[in-house]
Amino acid sequence: MTDNKFRKREVMMRCVPMSTLQTVLSGKWKFLILWYIAVGKVQRFGELLRRIDGITQSTLTKQLRELEDDNFLHREIYKEVPPKVEYTLTELGKSFVPVLTQMMLWSQTHLCAPDYVSPYSEEEINELLNS
Repeated sequence: MTDNKFRKREVMMRCVPMSTLQTVLSGKWKFLILWYIAVGKVQRFGELLRRIDGITQSTLTKQLRELEDDNFLHREIYKEVPPKVEYTLTELGKSFVPVLTQMMLWSQTHLCAPDYVSPYSEEEINELLNS
């Protein structure tokens, strides 16, 4: 049997799914954007801008567009004056919510100060885990 170049150790050690995920969700703010939309179900641009401390309007716009292009978010534009835009999770985005929730719980346990008090109830966390 000949050697298959795809079975070599150096190729096997590359984790394509994790590399792909890192590529899609790279960006300082994408996890927070997804989290706030998951928790709030529907978020408007201004709400996200106020909620995410330190993000600029142009960065938020760019990262929302990237998440929309990668099919994690749906953008609904209402023809009003002033224009109204709402963001919701797509089915792909919803399928990622349990992962985000586990990440938040892990961070709460391992990275937050011992006296940290979560703003989310156990009921809210369970709802996110089962969404």
